[in-house]
Amino acid sequence: MASLRLLLGFDYGTRSIGVAVGQMITGQARELCNLKAENGKPKWEDIEKLIKEWQPDALVVGMPLHMDGTPSEFCARAQKFANRLNGRFNLPVFTHDERLTTFEAKGERKAQGGQRGSYRDNPVDAIAAKLVLQGWLDDNPAQPQA
Repeated sequence: MASLRLLLGFDYGTRSIGVAVGQMITGQARELCNLKAENGKPKWEDIEKLIKEWQPDALVVGMPLHMDGTPSEFCARAQKFANRLNGRFNLPVFTHDERLTTFEAKGERKAQGGQRGSYRDNPVDAIAAKLVLQGWLDDNPAQPQA
């Protein structure tokens, strides 16, 4: 993983897919955007634009595990999305536990005083993607160059 510099993180959902960007050097992630999805199908051209713009070395997709750590029914859909990212863009794709990230993202939005209306109209998926990616970065810190 020493060659990884920049990563994009995804919080996969059926209506919206949150996207975040993170750097191995700083070990920090930040939210980018929410992409619309229809029944879990993204507009692949939107993802392609982000990949061309940011030129990530790898991608991270959140895995929606149950609280006891077992895979949820939705894990298969998130894994399929991860596999398609790898197949379409030929980039390494890692998965990371996303338990409670949406809950934490909603809390973060409320603390910022920025929530207006419903979460359906004002999604927090990009914040959740940032939390997923930040968790992955925390678990996989950059190694100092020798």
